[in-house]
Amino acid sequence: MFASRERSEFGPVDIAFTDRHGGISSAPFDSLDVSRSRPGRDAELASNLARLANAFAVPGFATMHQMHGAEVRVVDVPGLAPGRCDALVTKTAGVALCVRVGDCVPVVFADAATGVVGVAHAGRAGMVAGVVGATVDAMRSLGATLIEAYIGSHVCGGCYEVPPAMRDEVAGLVPAAFACTRWGTPSLDLGAGVRSQLDAAGCTSNDRARCTRESDDLYSHRRDGDRSGRFAGLVVVRGGERD
Repeated sequence: MFASRERSEFGPVDIAFTDRHGGISSAPFDSLDVSRSRPGRDAELASNLARLANAFAVPGFATMHQMHGAEVRVVDVPGLAPGRCDALVTKTAGVALCVRVGDCVPVVFADAATGVVGVAHAGRAGMVAGVVGATVDAMRSLGATLIEAYIGSHVCGGCYEVPPAMRDEVAGLVPAAFACTRWGTPSLDLGAGVRSQLDAAGCTSNDRARCTRESDDLYSHRRDGDRSGRFAGLVVVRGGERD
């Protein structure tokens, strides 16, 4: 169920990235698919989220309708955030945040000292739009100072082939994202681009990524197209444990 799970070394913040195992979704979305876009699969989604909440020891998750942009919502209760956005932040202990991805970069943020946490959906378009910086700014507006960021699994630069013009356009805005595939064609390294933006924003980065396209334990739209589900990045500050 969890591809990686850890507690921030600076305090009672629990962070996790899921894999595709431990749910009830049928093939080809087996089995812990947490995507919203599957017609007729609302019961599966609810069951998978309930299983995940139980395993993460929270009553539920704050989630979002993601749109590949840079909108951020501040939330203080579980449930679907209003409107469409690609990042959530909270300073409310016990409110668990969830970001869903296939090949995009899931980023989890935490300042355990102040109890401010966040998640961001940083795909190609969101990275270019500045979702990383917007999330950091929103966290700082709530009092965050020393922010750790955890980068989850995503399609790697060696696999994310794009047209030459797209690579040039993106790299013109985020130079660190310029890459080539293993077979020598133009590509984008979203992880490197996100790391460069985290560095520029003054965050400490922790890389927990594997390539989604290369790992059968993870969902990948690049590999499976419309037959791909979504996995999640999660974060929560445990209530009553901070000094």
